[in-house]
Amino acid sequence: MGFFGRKKRPDPPHPRREPRLEGPLTAERLGQVFDRCVDYNRRGVAVGGNEALRADLIFLSGMVKMERVSDYILRPLAQDRALGEGSQAMAWERMRSGALYNLSVTEVETLDEAADALIGGNCLLLFPDRPKALSFNTGTEEKRSIGDPENEVSVKGPKDSFVENLRTNTSLTRRHLRAPELRIEEQIVGRQSLTPVDLVWLDGIANPETVEDLKRRVERIDIDALLATGNLEEYIADRLNTPFPLVQHTERPDRFCYGLAQGRVGILVEGLPLGYLAPAVIGDFLRTPQDRAENWMVASALTVLRWVCLLGTLYLPAVYVAMVNFHPEMIPTRLALSIMAARRDVPFSTLFETLLLLLAFEVLQEAGLRLPQSIGQTVSILGGLVVGSAAVEAKLISPAVLVVVAVAGIAGYTMPSQDLAGALRLWRFLLTVLAGLAGLFGVLMGTAFLVGHLAGLESFGAAYLTPFAANSGEQVEGETVLRQPLPRDKLRPGYLKPENRRKQQ
Repeated sequence: MGFFGRKKRPDPPHPRREPRLEGPLTAERLGQVFDRCVDYNRRGVAVGGNEALRADLIFLSGMVKMERVSDYILRPLAQDRALGEGSQAMAWERMRSGALYNLSVTEVETLDEAADALIGGNCLLLFPDRPKALSFNTGTEEKRSIGDPENEVSVKGPKDSFVENLRTNTSLTRRHLRAPELRIEEQIVGRQSLTPVDLVWLDGIANPETVEDLKRRVERIDIDALLATGNLEEYIADRLNTPFPLVQHTERPDRFCYGLAQGRVGILVEGLPLGYLAPAVIGDFLRTPQDRAENWMVASALTVLRWVCLLGTLYLPAVYVAMVNFHPEMIPTRLALSIMAARRDVPFSTLFETLLLLLAFEVLQEAGLRLPQSIGQTVSILGGLVVGSAAVEAKLISPAVLVVVAVAGIAGYTMPSQDLAGALRLWRFLLTVLAGLAGLFGVLMGTAFLVGHLAGLESFGAAYLTPFAANSGEQVEGETVLRQPLPRDKLRPGYLKPENRRKQQ
C-alpha cells in the first residue's frame, strides 16, 4: 500500500518458551549452572541440629537480604529441634507449612525454575536425595526512593514518580486507584533479561479488545533483552515508518492512573521508571496533568497556546524562507527593507543559513542533554549567546534568521511530550527545504503530505488525529481541544471505546 495507507507491520514470530536448563534439580547441578559466579553461595545446615538430616541453603549475594535469610530461614532451620526429630518427609512438610518464618514459600521442581528463583531474589532449600526444592522469597528491597518527577514538573499536584522497581510502581498505582476492579497481569519478555512486564487496566471500563490486542503484542516480542524504552515501544506500535509517537509514556502515577480511569490500558516494565498508556492520539501529547488542576478557562487558553506553538515551531522557518525567496510582496515594506539591509553582506542564501542555524540549534540541544547538567547549561548559554551574536557580527548569518529560528525553537519547548517535539523538528527541516525549493507551494505540498500521513496513523484502533478525525466511521462526540468544566465532563472519550462511557452523573 502507499505511504498514506494503513498497512501495519506484520506480527513477529512468537518467542519460544522451552526450558533453557536441563538436568536434575540438585545442589551440584545448580553449582554447575552458576559456575564462576562469585555471588553464588551454598551453605550446609543440620536441620534441627540433627547431623543425620542435612540440607543445602542456596542463594545469590546481593539479590537477597542477608538479615531475612539469617533470621527467618537459617535460625529456625538450625534451632527448631522439632524439625530434626522426624523423617525427612516430615521435616519437608513442616517447613513447607510454615515452620520457617517467611510469607511466601513454593515448591520448585525443575532446574530452570530454580535458577529463575535464585535470580529473582529467592533462596532455595534442598535435601540431597529429594528432586524438589523449597523457594523462599527473601529478595532485597534496595532501590531508588520515590522522588519528584523530573521531566513532568508538578506545580499543583502529587509529587511522587515511578521508579525502576516494578512492585513499587504497581503499589503506587493501587494507592491512587483503590478500586478492586484494577487488574494487573504479568508477562516475561526477553530471552536473556527475563524482564517482567505488567499490563494494567480497569475491568469494566477498558475496552476488552484493546486489552487482548496489547496482550498479544507483548507476548510476541522476541528479543534478547528488554532494557530500553525503544525495545517495547517499537514492538507494540501500529506503525514504524513514522516519527510521531503512537504510545504515550509518563513518569507520574497520577497521570497514569487518570489514563486508566479514562479507559486506557497501561504497561509497567521492570527497570523502567515510566508507565505506558494506549491508545494515544495527538491531542494526548498536548495536554498536561496540570490542565486538570487549573481553572478550565486558563487550561483551555494554555492548550490553545500549545497548538499555536506547534504550528509556529513547524512552519515559522519554512514560511520565512518562502517569503524572502519567492514572495517578498507578502512582507511589509519597512520590514522587507530591513531584512534586505541586514542580508546585504551575508554570503549565504536564506535557505542555507536557515538550515545551518536549525542544525546548530539541534547540536546545541544535543550537547546540553549529553553533558553533565552544570556543564550542559553553560554550553547552551555560550552557544546561544556568544556563538549566535558572533555569527551575526561576522556577517555569516542575518539577525532576522537568528530571531526566526530562536522563536521556532522556543515554541517547540512548549510541547509537553518530547517525543512529539522530536517529530516536529524532523518535519520542520523537511518543510524548510520544500519552502526553499518551491516557496509557499512547497509548504502547501508538505502540509498535504503531513496531513495525509497523520490521517493514516492509528493507535490501537483510534484515529491519530482525534478529535479532528472520525474513528471507525463515527465522528467523535464531546472531544474538543478546549477543556470543559469538570462538572460538565460526564463521559469518557468515545475513541477509547470504553465499556462504561459515563464517569459521573
